Amino acid sequence: MISPATVRRNTPLRYRLEAAQCADCGKVFFPARLVCPCGSRKFKAYTLPSEGKVVSHTVIRTAPRGFGDEAPYCMGIVELKDGTRILCQIADCEPERLKVGLPVSLEFRKIQEAGESGVIAYGYKAVPER
Repeated sequence: MISPATVRRNTPLRYRLEAAQCADCGKVFFPARLVCPCGSRKFKAYTLPSEGKVVSHTVIRTAPRGFGDEAPYCMGIVELKDGTRILCQIADCEPERLKVGLPVSLEFRKIQEAGESGVIAYGYKAVPER
């Protein structure tokens, strides 16, 4: 079940594609970390680009609870234009069309609705460029 607190806590990374950039070495983390490998704890907000390409993909045929009505669906690792890699669902794409190098853009869409509470979670999905 999705709690309103979880939705609020994840707002920057789900709704604004916001990562954290180390203020000392410049390395970008998505999702954000508390400590950089360089030892720094100083980070600033970093807006990720919304375009990229598929670097790995799979088709989910047996979906986890809450996503059963969506199976089969595509998931993939997308490398954004700045080199950051994210895992996300690839929407509006037939499994046969998926391939490494496929150009995609990220869009915000409904991810799931939590049962009786009715809390709707939104997030990003990759969509092939037309």
